[in-house]
This record gives sequence, structure tokens and C-alpha cells, in this order.
Amino acid sequence: MKNLSSKRILVTGGAGFLGSHLCERLLNEGHEVLCVDNFYTGRRQNIAHLVSNPLFEVLRHDICFPLFVEVDEIYNLACPASPIHYQFDPVQTTKVSVHGSINMLGLAKRVKAKVLQASTSEVYGDPAVHPQTESYWGNVNPIGIRSCYDEGKRCAETLFFDYHRQHGLKIKVARIFNTYGPRMHPNDGRVVSNFIVQALKEEDITVYGDGTQTRSFCYVDDLVDGLVRLMYSPKGITGPVNLGNPVEFTILQLAEKVIKMTASKSEIVFKPLPSDDPTQRQPDISLAREQLGWEPVVKLDEGLKKTIEYFSGLVVPIY
Repeated sequence: MKNLSSKRILVTGGAGFLGSHLCERLLNEGHEVLCVDNFYTGRRQNIAHLVSNPLFEVLRHDICFPLFVEVDEIYNLACPASPIHYQFDPVQTTKVSVHGSINMLGLAKRVKAKVLQASTSEVYGDPAVHPQTESYWGNVNPIGIRSCYDEGKRCAETLFFDYHRQHGLKIKVARIFNTYGPRMHPNDGRVVSNFIVQALKEEDITVYGDGTQTRSFCYVDDLVDGLVRLMYSPKGITGPVNLGNPVEFTILQLAEKVIKMTASKSEIVFKPLPSDDPTQRQPDISLAREQLGWEPVVKLDEGLKKTIEYFSGLVVPIY
């Protein structure tokens, strides 16, 4: 018998790291889930355990082109999120954020669906305000090598709010800070996956800059819970809402922690800091606490343990 409260939910980028965890969460709640992905960075193995579920459907599609389906809610997560992937084809990265958002907003308008945009802390650029609140407009280089992602996501937010004001569309905008956990792409160049893979292979741990730059790491289950809470929040709450862990660590602290937890013989080596790489990144989550009753509960050591276990199953260490 069909669950009367269940919805048909579209997740773009559903085979990616975050998307696959979100699909899993929504299926566990009894919803029908349409996972849309062009598999540019998404991977079939991320959703392989879901395909036997009769409520789950996979569609290979690039959201830079219109999509004609009937759904109740849309989570728009489609976009390469790591510098290695989004800088490989920067024009396409901007297209995904801009054309993709226009297509998903158009779909939401047609079927009267609620739509959530997975935005990013990168809209703050290299912040001159610390920690970052949603009212901060950011410090972004519009012509740098990271601009395709940063400015693409900023434009997507503009489109979401203009559709909301002009067409009365029901929108939600989440600004996602550094997230980690099982199913991260092992070659995505992000600091957590980089360090774990290097440690398991007992290769040098590469720290860019002097390692004093900071990040705040949120475990994927906490982040997905924040997205779902935001989608279910009252009509008047549109966001943008910061979702991330406010506990700050230096990159050097993370490297030392990973080496210790993997019992690796890896050495830390220092390389030049990439262009426009932010020196500080920490969310102010007061709004999420107040409006969503949300804050992260998974400590870094606990989350890293689960993530290391995942990567240990993929990587054969060098003895």
C-alpha cells in the first residue's frame, strides 16, 4: 500500500557523493526517488545498492538540457564540486550552474514543485569576515581559475531568488561547507580524500601552503539531515542557510590526525598554495540552529574513522 505522505522527488546529481546519500535517506523515508545524473563525476557504484528498490529510478541526463518529468520536490545537486573536476571544463561548470538552474527552476514552475539549490560556501570567496554569516556578500575573484564554480553558484542563487520573487516559486537555498564521508571520489583532489588515500598508500601527504589555513569539516549524514530539514521547513524560510560544521581545524592538524588514525608511515610535504585558495572557512550556523533546529552531531574523529574504513576497501596500501 502506498504511503500517503510519500512524494516523488527528483535529485539531480543523485549518483554523486552527496546525492547518493540523499537518495538513500529519502528512500528510507518511503519516498519515490528519481536520480538524475550525467555521470561526469557521479558514479554508478554509489547507487548500486539502491537500484533494486522499486521506489528508485535512475535517468542518465545532463540538466543543461530541459527535463520533462512530473515530481513534487527537486533537490538540485548537479555540479562538479571539487577544483580538479570543475576546473577541467570551466565553461561547462558555469553552464551546469546557470543553464541547469534555469532548467530546474522552469521544471519546478511548470509542475508547481518545491526546489532546493545546493549552493556552496565558495560564494563567500576568500572571506574578509570570519566566521561567515549568510548576510556576508563575499570576496570573490570573478576572473580567477575558481570563478567558474564560485560565480556560477552565485548566479544560481540570483536565479533562484528572482524566480521566487517574479513567479512565487517555492525555493530553498543551502550554502554547503566542506563535507566528507564514504563515497567521496578517491581522485577528487579534496583535502580529506587526498590525505586518506595518500596515507593508506603510505605516500607523502601533500599540504598546500604552510598548513595554517583552516577548514570546517561536516560529516555527510549531518549535512544530508540539514538539507532535508531545510526542504521540510516552513514556507517563509527560503534561505540561504549555511550548513556545515563550525568546529575549525587547520589543514596541518587534519594531516596529522589522518596519519595517526591510519597508522601510516607517510611524511608531510609542503607545496605552494593554489591561486585564490581561501585561507579561512568556517560557517556561522546560528540561522540553521534557529530556523531548522539543526547542528552537526558527528565528531571529526568518528566521521574520519568511517571514511577511512570506506577508502580502505578501495585502496590497497603499499607495504
